[in-house]
Amino acid sequence: MDDLRDKYLTAIADVTDEAGLEALRVQAVGKKGEISLKMRELGKMTPEERQVAGPALNALKNEVNSAIAAKKAALGDAALDERLRAEWLDVTLPGRPRRMGTIHPVSQVMEEVTAIFADMGFAVAEGPQIETDWYNFDALNIPGHHPARAEMDTFYTHRAPGDNRPPHVLRTHTSPVQIRHMEKYGAPCRIIAPGRVYRADYDQTHTPMFNQVEGLALDRDISMANLKWVLEEFFSAYFGEKVKTRFRASHFPFTEPSAEVDIQCSFEGGTVKVGEGDGWLEVLGSGMVHPNVLKAGGIDPAEWQGFAFGMGIDRIAMLKYGIPDLRAFFDSDLRWLRHYGFSALDVPAVHSGV
Repeated sequence: MDDLRDKYLTAIADVTDEAGLEALRVQAVGKKGEISLKMRELGKMTPEERQVAGPALNALKNEVNSAIAAKKAALGDAALDERLRAEWLDVTLPGRPRRMGTIHPVSQVMEEVTAIFADMGFAVAEGPQIETDWYNFDALNIPGHHPARAEMDTFYTHRAPGDNRPPHVLRTHTSPVQIRHMEKYGAPCRIIAPGRVYRADYDQTHTPMFNQVEGLALDRDISMANLKWVLEEFFSAYFGEKVKTRFRASHFPFTEPSAEVDIQCSFEGGTVKVGEGDGWLEVLGSGMVHPNVLKAGGIDPAEWQGFAFGMGIDRIAMLKYGIPDLRAFFDSDLRWLRHYGFSALDVPAVHSGV
């Protein structure tokens, strides 16, 4: 046993890699290793011999296993030290700080709008951004000669030569969602339809793609008074103070009567302050849903009536957060995003209580 101890402890001390160490382990204490075979011979010994040889063999096996474990740890440490010396990156150095991203103002305002209307019982409805000519225009009582149907205002998709079907369009408003919702669920209903819309326009207050939210409420006894209350409650919650509204008679093909809605504001030093002063700013269009639109959605106008409204999410974001140019919303300028963006962990919103 002394010879075995000296043999293997010397070999373990001299080994230089983990593969050689594993070979020594198998040779010494593996299933057919020398020490393991010696332990099998204990059964052939007399009880007196086993009392002497058994403890000695166990001690030898434990000593060899401990030496192997210690050598394995030493080889691992040496390999790590060599790797750290050879590699250019010091993994023990502190990491480089990463700049956190921010919530885009459009995403922030869309969350706020959704939360406010949800408190008033409105659900969220969605629809496709590429619409048929029927859903985008015909079902909304927009006649064929209406300026909105001209190519100078609307993006039309391509049709192959000889295909005489009306081309699809990039939806010019989220109103088609109202038709689809009425077709599927009927009345009564209370929904808002936020989403992207597209129009051929581009200046300081218009972009070819922008975000809009429309609302629809249908029941048997809904009136313009309900519409006025809903909008005043929304603006007061959104701007954080009581906001007066003013309704002006207007005309939209999909509502009758129709009204453009202004909110009270003041213009001072090139900025707009909502909720004070003697000025007025137009923010949305609204009205009672036209009977033809109800019929297109499969609803009987003799039994149901309701109101609808639509406003630009980007516009009300500009008003609340003092953003002067609508085009900057879509420029992907990191400096602008860092300035006007919101922290993901501290987003001011009605539903968060901030």
